[in-house]
Amino acid sequence: MNLRNFWSSDFTSSVVVFLVALPLCLGIALASGAPLFSGLIAGIVGGIIVGSLSGSSVSVSGPAAGLTTIVAAGILEIGSFESFLLSVAIAGLIQIGFGFIKAGTLGHFFPSSVIKGMLAAIGLILILKQIPHAFGYDADFEGDESFFQADGQNTFTEILTSMDFLSPGAVIVSAVSLLLLIIWNKNYFKRFRFFRLLPAPLVVVIFGILLSKIFTLFFPNLVIDANHFVSVPALLDLSDTRSSFSFPDVTQLANSKIYVVALTIAIVASIETLLSIEASDKLDPAHRITPLNQELKAQGVGNLVSGLLGGLPITSVIVRSSANITAGARSKASTISHGAILLIALLAIPGVLNLIPLSCLAAILLLLGYKLTLPALYKEMYEKGASQFLPFIVTIIAILFTNLLQGVFLGIVVALFFILKTNFHRAIISVNTNDNYLIKFSKDISFIHKAEIRNIFLKVPNDTQLMIDGTKAQFIDEDIIETIEDFIDMAQTKNIDVEIKGIKIKEKGLK
Repeated sequence: MNLRNFWSSDFTSSVVVFLVALPLCLGIALASGAPLFSGLIAGIVGGIIVGSLSGSSVSVSGPAAGLTTIVAAGILEIGSFESFLLSVAIAGLIQIGFGFIKAGTLGHFFPSSVIKGMLAAIGLILILKQIPHAFGYDADFEGDESFFQADGQNTFTEILTSMDFLSPGAVIVSAVSLLLLIIWNKNYFKRFRFFRLLPAPLVVVIFGILLSKIFTLFFPNLVIDANHFVSVPALLDLSDTRSSFSFPDVTQLANSKIYVVALTIAIVASIETLLSIEASDKLDPAHRITPLNQELKAQGVGNLVSGLLGGLPITSVIVRSSANITAGARSKASTISHGAILLIALLAIPGVLNLIPLSCLAAILLLLGYKLTLPALYKEMYEKGASQFLPFIVTIIAILFTNLLQGVFLGIVVALFFILKTNFHRAIISVNTNDNYLIKFSKDISFIHKAEIRNIFLKVPNDTQLMIDGTKAQFIDEDIIETIEDFIDMAQTKNIDVEIKGIKIKEKGLK
């Protein structure tokens, strides 16, 4: 590893990812009904273990908001968090199996327009979900991506409600933080070594802590509520380690519910991982391609370890990955370092972490969201035409009003329509001169072309010559061959002479 490159890019980006990951790990654990410590364990394991084994240079793994419902329902269904941890560990083994049977190949089939739509939607969600936190209203958990929220609100009503609970101190902290983030990254300041080496988000956090202390000492009207700060539990209670750690209940191995929950986690976590990896590869300035089967194995090992240590399920997560990439990460050293920083900070300075106002972290995520959903991206996709723009925009709208997986599914359905339409278009060429007709297959022909071929056959008049040329098609579906054979039988009654080229069919009345 080049130490100069590490300190100039990967280390600074790892600090940024750490600051983004900390509240998300805690918020997702809280929303899942699991111990806060379990989210931190998952973040550490995702950074160090998965980061080391992954084939991705920029992807970051940890607890995912998309699994909160599954985790909460799983704990309730199985009966205890310790039993649920057994499901997490088994899910890891299943994911390792997915890697060996090469299930990761499915990730290559996600349409580019849908992946870009997913990134833009995540950007919009970050902006919309962080506005209440920037205002000092924290009813919804950090990292929530779903339209309908656990607090009974939705994405838009939460913003309206937060207007009634504005915290002037929190608004000032978020506004100053945004201003610092923008100024710090200006090219003018980047000329100075100090501004290049010190990550802007770290500066924002320091200023946020200082401002909150100044408010407490000198401006009582601006004091930020105690609930508006990061809340990190003590990592270790040396007098009673069992109070900090949970372990899987292996006595539940015979419980069938354990395996149902494990399979559900493995499937959903694998899909989210493949989506996130594809998105991360799109954002990667070096355009590296991640080996997806290796990624599933890495995620499997991560979930196995996380489950054994008392952590939540892990996936590759796009918010932390995009934060890593936009902060300038060059290698997986950044991902691994963020996990190590998370572990060291929890051991050494948990009290300092609890001084961080959520509004300054909200500012970091607001700017990240903007970078993911730049107006230029919408213009670029629009100029590519309906086949690219419609799946892109449908994915965005669907994710905004549902959740990540449902939105991506709807986007894929729309993209699939255009893919089929494109393949269908001009696959069959039909021309005629006087009494001579030609039907030519210009590409592979599947069952979806059956209706078009039948319509062409109906237009061929009596007493004509017809050639059906399939030499350009490497594949012709059996349904199409049967349709041709049926037409040949009928053609004899209409005195149509049929000649076949490049298609193997039963020879009945052919030239």
